[in-house]
Amino acid sequence: MITKKKKIIILSTMVALLVLTGFLNLTLNQQATATTGGEETSTASFFETYRVDREAARDQQALYYQAILDSANSSASAKTEAETSLAELAAKEEQELVLEGYILAKGFEDVVVSFTENYVNVMVKATELSEAEVAQIVQVVQEQTSKSIDNIKIIPVD
Repeated sequence: MITKKKKIIILSTMVALLVLTGFLNLTLNQQATATTGGEETSTASFFETYRVDREAARDQQALYYQAILDSANSSASAKTEAETSLAELAAKEEQELVLEGYILAKGFEDVVVSFTENYVNVMVKATELSEAEVAQIVQVVQEQTSKSIDNIKIIPVD
């Protein structure tokens, strides 16, 4: 069982990471605007912001699981569950990065991939995608995840 003091420390750390995420988001958006001389680069900002937010959320989850592992008051089953969840989080992150790399290698300008329990979401920088491009993305996702086409969502982001 986690003591009240440790819970406060964990929650304070999570709040600090949330504030840091907001600050980084604001800073990245300002840099993107400054780089283009005041013109908005919403697509680039979307992909950058998505990656920063995803990493911050994962860092918070990892800190939570690590706090359980480090706590002397955590039960053996809680520690085992935290270890399993931490390993699953790392595997999910690795699989997303691999998929993003393969899809980028197919010639797409930018892409982010996210997994939910049942779906693989692929957001591609494009105004629209041809059937051939969609087929390329589906092929890569199916080869790497064994998900059916019904569980793959491809979203063009302009």
